[in-house]
Amino acid sequence: MSGFLLLSLPVVAIVALGSAVVRMGWATSAMGQALGAFSFRFALPALVLRLVASQPLAASFDPAFFAGYLVSGCLIFLLVLAVSRRLGQSGRTAAAGATTATVSNLGFLGTPILLAAVGPQGIGPLAMAMVCEVMILFSFGALAMAGGEEVPAVDRAILRGLASNPVIGAIAIGAALAALKTGVPASLDGILGFLGASAAPTALFAIGASLAGRDGGRTFDRGVVLVAVVKLAAYPLVAWGTLACLLRLDPFWVRSGVLLAALPSASSNFVLAQQYEAEADRVSAMIALSTVASLATVPGFGWLLAGSST
Repeated sequence: MSGFLLLSLPVVAIVALGSAVVRMGWATSAMGQALGAFSFRFALPALVLRLVASQPLAASFDPAFFAGYLVSGCLIFLLVLAVSRRLGQSGRTAAAGATTATVSNLGFLGTPILLAAVGPQGIGPLAMAMVCEVMILFSFGALAMAGGEEVPAVDRAILRGLASNPVIGAIAIGAALAALKTGVPASLDGILGFLGASAAPTALFAIGASLAGRDGGRTFDRGVVLVAVVKLAAYPLVAWGTLACLLRLDPFWVRSGVLLAALPSASSNFVLAQQYEAEADRVSAMIALSTVASLATVPGFGWLLAGSST
């Protein structure tokens, strides 16, 4: 376990640092938001594009992994949706919970954790998980929260969001360069490498600052706790069962898929719930609870997977 804890220590430390400096007044939440915007719009796309373009396309894409990860996410989405409805929640609120339980913080946390755990080849499963969760499950959530109304407007909003997502764009450009076997031009590679090197620390610091800046006003009721538990425990277990037991994939793909599924909920879930008036405050509580708890659960899954693959 010590090996994976050492890999996780910088991640936890930088998140804690971001939270601490905001709490002590050495930085503001606005500064954290600006740093997060820089990471999401510039540093993370540079890192992702460079890594995707540098690997053979066949090594980055596995149809079995893609199908297994997507099936796992859909199962969790439907499970949370059904249980939430049984608990008396409205369709819109239940859909917000289901989306929060399945759309992970893949950019800010997935990138540093997966690259530390499995190396640069982890960019392949990370890219496929982004397609599954950001392009498909997030879209399902938006449609479900719309409740069958204003579907054309929802479709346009989804398409605009996907088209303007710089990380998705970086994946597409990197995949095209990998397919053409041209790689990143040498004149651009140094710039992307310089920007990409700042992706992990700026993203993690911004997460810590965000946690400190959103204190107060949260209610951690049983629905909030349920979604956090499903996100951090049930989703990775379902992914493990699908990828390892059903599909019998190589341990690399299993470990990558489980770690990605074990990540906390993405902040974009809050934005979506706010847009559709689906109890955004509860979604914020789900994100905060899952993020804090993941600092213990993700290293735990990493240790278990490392032990099972040796």
